[in-house]
Amino acid sequence: MDMKEVVYVVSDSVGETAEFVVKAVATQFNGGQVDIRRNSYVEDEEDIEDVILVAKQGRSIIAYTIVVPALKAYLDKRAQEEGIYAVDLLNPLMNAFEKKFNKEPNHRPGMMRKLDDEYFRKIEAIEFAVKYDDGRDPRGILRADIVLVGVSRTSKTPLSMYLAHKRYKVANVPIVPEVKPPDELFQIPRSKCVGLIISPDKLNEIRTERLKALGLGARANYASYERILEELDYAEKIMKRVGCPVINVSNKAIEETAGLILDILKSERSFG
Repeated sequence: MDMKEVVYVVSDSVGETAEFVVKAVATQFNGGQVDIRRNSYVEDEEDIEDVILVAKQGRSIIAYTIVVPALKAYLDKRAQEEGIYAVDLLNPLMNAFEKKFNKEPNHRPGMMRKLDDEYFRKIEAIEFAVKYDDGRDPRGILRADIVLVGVSRTSKTPLSMYLAHKRYKVANVPIVPEVKPPDELFQIPRSKCVGLIISPDKLNEIRTERLKALGLGARANYASYERILEELDYAEKIMKRVGCPVINVSNKAIEETAGLILDILKSERSFG
C-alpha cells in the first residue's frame, strides 16, 4: 500500500477498538502499511466536518464506531456526499444483537468510553505492578492501592499481577532479615497493607523446587529449615509492627488469595 492511503478512525470514545480492527485488516494488505489517523471523542457535527474536510483531500477510508444514531446518520450522509467510503464497525453487530436477542441498544457513547477507561486503568495498574515489584522503588508503597509484604516465594509477584488485572495498583515488598524494611512501609494506613505467610514445610518444598529449576544445590541456605524459620519469624515481627492483616497462602490458589485480600481490604476500610 502507498503510505498516502489513509484510514481515518472516528469514534465517540477513545477509538482504540476501531483502530485495532483497522490494523488487523491492514495486515492482510502488504504487511499493513497504511496511515491510520485516530479522531477520538467525536461529539457533534462540527467534529465530523473536520474529519470530512481532510478525508476528501486524498484516497482515504473512514472507519468509525459511533453509537448515537443522529451522529452516525450525519457521518454517513456527509461521507456519501463527498464520495468518501465510510465503514460502520459497530452497527452490523448491534443489529444482530437487537434482532437475535430482542434487545434495544442504549445508544450511549459513555458506555464505550467506560470500557476504554477501564482498559487504560488496567494497563496503568499492570505497569505499576511491574515498576514496583519486589521492593524496587519504595516510593511505590505510598502510591499503591495495595501493598503486599512477605518472605520470598509467597506469591507476591503473581498476586500483584492478578490484582493489577482487576485495576488495583499493587506494590510488593520482600521481607529479608538482613535488609531493613523501607520506612514507607510504616507510613501507610494498615488498611492498604496485607502480610503473606506460609508454613515452613510448604516454603521448604517450594524453595527446594525453585533451586532445582535453577540448577542449584537443594541444600543451599535459601531452602534450609533454619533459614526459613528465621525469615518467617522476622516477617511476623515486621507484620505485627505494621499492624496489617495476614493471610496464610500455604495451600491457596492465586485467585483464592486475591479474593481474600480484596475482602480484607474492603472490611478494613469500612471499619477503619
